[in-house]
Amino acid sequence: MNLSPEKKIAGVLAPLFALRREDDLGIGDLAALREFIDWLAEGGFRLVQLLPINETGGDNSPYNAISAVAIEPTTLELAPGTPIDLTQEIFDKTVADIDLTKLRRGHVNYKRVKKLKRRLLEAAFENFGNTGSEERKGDFHAFVEHESGWLRDYTLFRALMDENKGSEAWDQWPEEQRTIERARQWLANTPPDRQEAIGELRIFFCYVQWIAHQQWRDIKAYAEQRGVALMGDIPFGVSYYSADVFARPNEFALDWAGGAPPEPYFKDDEFTQKWGQNWGIPLYRWDVMQANNFQWWRQRVRGVKQAFHVFRIDHVLGFYRIYAFPWRPTLNQEFLPLSWDEMKARTGGREPHFAPRNDLSWENSQANRREGEGYLRMVLEGAGASRVVGEDLGTVPDYVRPNLQGLGIAGFKIPQWECRHDQVIPGDQYERLSVATYATHDHKPIRALWEEAFVEQTATSEQAKGDLIKIARFSRIDRDISSTDYEREFYPRIFEALFASNSWIAVVMLTDLLARKYRFNVPGTAANSNWTRRMQRTISQLRNSRKERKRIGLVRELLLKTGRV
Repeated sequence: MNLSPEKKIAGVLAPLFALRREDDLGIGDLAALREFIDWLAEGGFRLVQLLPINETGGDNSPYNAISAVAIEPTTLELAPGTPIDLTQEIFDKTVADIDLTKLRRGHVNYKRVKKLKRRLLEAAFENFGNTGSEERKGDFHAFVEHESGWLRDYTLFRALMDENKGSEAWDQWPEEQRTIERARQWLANTPPDRQEAIGELRIFFCYVQWIAHQQWRDIKAYAEQRGVALMGDIPFGVSYYSADVFARPNEFALDWAGGAPPEPYFKDDEFTQKWGQNWGIPLYRWDVMQANNFQWWRQRVRGVKQAFHVFRIDHVLGFYRIYAFPWRPTLNQEFLPLSWDEMKARTGGREPHFAPRNDLSWENSQANRREGEGYLRMVLEGAGASRVVGEDLGTVPDYVRPNLQGLGIAGFKIPQWECRHDQVIPGDQYERLSVATYATHDHKPIRALWEEAFVEQTATSEQAKGDLIKIARFSRIDRDISSTDYEREFYPRIFEALFASNSWIAVVMLTDLLARKYRFNVPGTAANSNWTRRMQRTISQLRNSRKERKRIGLVRELLLKTGRV
């Protein structure tokens, strides 16, 4: 696809799990994404931005995946014919005891959804073994051989998870399984029949990834046919409890947990305001990675570009320096009430800091810039023709954005945050190589800010009002917005201003497109509601709704007017 920044386009950010279709299995999947692509293409959008699609662990967070390459099985369309090893008879038999109507209702019930999709994939795998053609079996073996660099370790990790009741917490497994070397020896010492069963389980996990890679390549090709680009997401870090850390522990600094410094903007979480965001991701040992030519990172980039035309690096600042905590997130609440000195007493003198160094001196800043640029050049080399976007929000050193521009990596513009001397920067002054959006998956939708500011009386009402006033200024609304009708007056003006900006890509969050209030994630929290919220209506219902057809018609007119179609 021609994705030159010379041509401005617009897209929608939509968590895949949130999409609904009439006959889904309780979670958004690739069939829903296909419908979504069609709907957006009709509306003039040329890009769909997704969250990471890597396999998730017990917290179901796409930003805390158990593998940097393996694809989450719940994203797959598991209907007869897809995979083709799943016949109607097998499908009906497998779901016979499931109340699908109940499963589709409300939020994602990950426990039930994952169990059902696992059963369907096991049934398909069994049928593949019994009836699969020699050609398909040859394709499967070729895939396993081609991807063996990560599949061998990943499938062993997944088999060990099954051995340990589905837990990815490898440091809680039996002693003989807590390192990959011990695990291999443990496996070699198990009885032959047990080895055979585990070997078959590992082949099953290979099969799941084969199907996943096929389906994601197919959806990428389908999106191209509709003139829509897919934007994927690579989190800067990887979960402590991942197959990657388990298999390559020497490439990670496991005694530090990466995150972000204190951030007063996110008032939902007291810990985030006081200490920062402790994501728990291990820090990278860049020297060790460099010694093997960044093999792990190149493998990771190769995986994401197979499914996406553009990929966004979440927290691209981490390539330059990352905020490090000397404790894991499970201890956050214990550290919350402590003073700085009390904290240091608990950690033996270690304290949160930027690693490898802070930016307080010119020498440190130059070293961070130089090293970060080198690592990003490696990523760009692996990306090839795929476009790269960097999420550069938060506490941003002065050298980062010019450096990203020099590398050809588009940064982010959040209009209400783009200010100079307390003045909102007009959109026509944005660099072309940028992505403009009012909200990411971590932010409150604009309609939620509106309710907070003018309807509810909460502790964050003034902050919400301040953000809305800045958005109004950006949109050149020079009247008191509290007396403005959101749908008829505010909504079209702010969308037109975003689309009219000079940014290469203008992205609207799905909830903002539909003028909804609900959130997909609250940063710094481990709430059960995170990553579970789904659209209230199916895509088909949205397409057939008179109100939503009118809304999309308005948006298309704005896209035409601003030159994004």
